[in-house]
Amino acid sequence: MTDLLETVSTSGAVYDCSHWGRLRLTGGDRLKFLHNQSSNNCLLLQPGQGADTVFLTSTARTLDLATLFVHSDWVELLISPQRREFLLKWLDKYIFFGDDVQVSDRTPDSYCYRVFGAVADQMSAQFDLEPFAQPYAHVTVTYENTPLTIAATSGLAILGLTLWSDRPLSDLLHPYPQLSDADWEHLRIRQGRPAADAELTEDYNPLEARLGHTISFNKGCYIGQETIARLNTYQGVKQHLWGLELSAAVTPPTPLFLDGEKVGLLTSCTPLNRGAFGLGYVRTKVGGTGLTLHTPEGIIAQVVEVPFLSTVG
Repeated sequence: MTDLLETVSTSGAVYDCSHWGRLRLTGGDRLKFLHNQSSNNCLLLQPGQGADTVFLTSTARTLDLATLFVHSDWVELLISPQRREFLLKWLDKYIFFGDDVQVSDRTPDSYCYRVFGAVADQMSAQFDLEPFAQPYAHVTVTYENTPLTIAATSGLAILGLTLWSDRPLSDLLHPYPQLSDADWEHLRIRQGRPAADAELTEDYNPLEARLGHTISFNKGCYIGQETIARLNTYQGVKQHLWGLELSAAVTPPTPLFLDGEKVGLLTSCTPLNRGAFGLGYVRTKVGGTGLTLHTPEGIIAQVVEVPFLSTVG
């Protein structure tokens, strides 16, 4: 059986993620507002740039991993589909009198796609794009009389692009292999991208999820900042997220044991041609890559590195 990850990385494919949440922030305080509500240093970003950032509770528990794209007159946020309504209300709650910022839900009126491998190369050639100077950089071109934003991120540690438009792009992208939601789930687990309701919940903080690239440790106050600073200063992170090579598929959440002691929790799992692959949190004190753990049923779980976290974390 052909390996999906290898095929997508080389031959390429398209993932229609139009059901993911897309929020637009306008107003003169839009970047300052995001700067104060999320973990990254949003004030450093210029139009045409972007970044990942995390929304946190006051105790630094993870609400969602988001990607922002800065335009001249607005900022676009790409968020997890199951966090769309919550974050729309959550952000609105923190807009106070005198704040020049407006948040609108663009999900019903726009379309978003991830394109990988050779398909991304085809898109770059079709729109005569110069190589992007940095990750998350983006340009806006015109396609069928409609603005089309093309960004240098696939959402995974695979060469690719994100396309964002106010019109569907099925006519542009239909010749290429299409990925289902189940395919995306398989890829994101293999790559190590943490997901809402699995690795990103109010049980974990972004340092545990190894999302260090989303955190600025020297910017001003933001929601959850005090806890993050304390954990970082005193090396208080008690567990980390890792990949797990499994001898067989298991149903998450499943505890992980070392010498009879529970030392972690498997949070996601996807089957392979032989065995399975998962993601899970493992206590820092017992180590990381190279550990051999077991589930209660005796399934072997070998702790390994994953591309997304090793690239950006």
